[in-house]
Amino acid sequence: MFRTSDIVLIAVMVSAAALTYKTKREAEDQLAAVQKLQAQIRYEEDTIDLLKADWSLLTQPARLQKLAEIYKSQLGLEPLNAHQIGGLDDVPMKPLNIEDLSSQPLGGIADNSGKGPSDGKDPVVTGSTVQ
Repeated sequence: MFRTSDIVLIAVMVSAAALTYKTKREAEDQLAAVQKLQAQIRYEEDTIDLLKADWSLLTQPARLQKLAEIYKSQLGLEPLNAHQIGGLDDVPMKPLNIEDLSSQPLGGIADNSGKGPSDGKDPVVTGSTVQ
């Protein structure tokens, strides 16, 4: 009735169908995750737009002026006079302190306090210059 090759081909077809179904399900799950993320991004962008609109409404100069007038006694705000505005000449200069570093020893590798060669030549030969 059925030959061995028929049974093997049927088994291959069933396993290929199962693999195709599994791959399709994984792709659908990934697509659902992407769509969920896109919906979250749209929600966050809408929230940002709403907050920007609220901020622009709250910082309108006319509204702030009205609030300043209402709460003038509590805030203690006064209008700015022209003689209150100063220039750079009115700002005091910071005192300049310069330390004399020439009298202090250098220390470390740069300190050659009397330890150098007497003939004035460097004892280290690097090969980069002819001595």
